[in-house]
Amino acid sequence: MTARRTEFIIEAHPAHMRLDAFLRERFPDTSRVLWQRLIRDGQVHVNGCETKQNHRPRIAEIISIEWPEPTSSEIQPEEIPLEILFEDEHLLVLNKQSDIVVHPGAGHRKGTLVNALLHHCAGKLSGIGGVERPGIVHRLDKDTSGCLVVAKSDSTHRHLSRQFAGRHVTKIYLALLCGNLHKEKGDIREPIARHPKLRKTMAISAKGRESHTSYEVKERFNGATLVEAQIHTGRTHQIRVHFNHLAHPVVGDLVYGERANRIAAHHFPIPNRQMLHALRLKFTHPKTRKIIRLEAPLPKDFQDTLTALRAG
Repeated sequence: MTARRTEFIIEAHPAHMRLDAFLRERFPDTSRVLWQRLIRDGQVHVNGCETKQNHRPRIAEIISIEWPEPTSSEIQPEEIPLEILFEDEHLLVLNKQSDIVVHPGAGHRKGTLVNALLHHCAGKLSGIGGVERPGIVHRLDKDTSGCLVVAKSDSTHRHLSRQFAGRHVTKIYLALLCGNLHKEKGDIREPIARHPKLRKTMAISAKGRESHTSYEVKERFNGATLVEAQIHTGRTHQIRVHFNHLAHPVVGDLVYGERANRIAAHHFPIPNRQMLHALRLKFTHPKTRKIIRLEAPLPKDFQDTLTALRAG
């Protein structure tokens, strides 16, 4: 049941946080809820002993994790077309289409990217993400397209997760924004937390986690601005929340920018989804140590929207 084991020594003084939060930060692909369950079930040890989730990690402590093996589930392989940008025996990078959910959840048991990956990889995916998220190192929203990394083994998954957590992965997005963004380039450093009332959305909050987005304007239109945005942190809905904070939400994003999109609709047709695309990705290959640089071509709906804007 627990054949896979990870052990490491805390080499640097950790921030003052609980063990479950510390592990969530070190392994960002694994939810805090799962860490709480693993600690509660005795599958996380500190210096060889079982512990509690409110334990405060200290330097030189030895953390041991017994990873549960994936168990059978209702998730079935499905033959769904994938646009693969890179693949070898260790990992693959996809150009995710915009209308597909990454992993199964409430209301999405079929037709997800995980269903497609189970078919394409014949089940050879890392199990760290659990039964419903095999191989998934990071995620994109359903309506966001572009570069997405998938791990085929646990060791690859852990190495990639450390790169994401350590901010050693370069993630560049193309975003079409409502209105005329005045600055040619800039940085947005506003903390993001779960919205206090709307639990499925995020918000700027002084109690939130550090969040950093930098951007540069690439093209201007009547009623819209095209930017390249780099996310230096990986918060949920980060780009959408940050640009909405500047009063220039993403075109087509009716969750965070309904009013701005109604105004933009006077200038051009608003597409049926948010115009946000994970354009470029750079990371170190966990096995070969080579730098991998990839770019995902724009999907047709994004191209068509830009063509319409350029035609004026």
